[in-house]
Amino acid sequence: MYAIVEAGGKQHKVEVGQRVLVERVWPNAQPGTQVVFDRVVLVRSEQAVRLGTPTVAGAAVKGTVLRSLRGEKIIVFKKKRRKQYRRTKGHRQELYEVRIDAIEA
Repeated sequence: MYAIVEAGGKQHKVEVGQRVLVERVWPNAQPGTQVVFDRVVLVRSEQAVRLGTPTVAGAAVKGTVLRSLRGEKIIVFKKKRRKQYRRTKGHRQELYEVRIDAIEA
């Protein structure tokens, strides 16, 4: 059984027991906190596939926050040729590592 959930503007395919990195959509969640993904787009079980329009009604995915971390650095470089214009910026996304505990459909 697996589900496709939406968190932080991105979709993730999750299964029970899997660890997934998601953006920090729950403010002030500490390690050990139980979280719920309520925007479930698709649920696939052995018997059937339930596809939401846009989300599956009554479906939820529960997980536990394991740790908070930051993603890899992304370099943003802007340049206009022949104008002596160059700008470099960096960005690191704030992330949670979440263990999927249950898929309720």
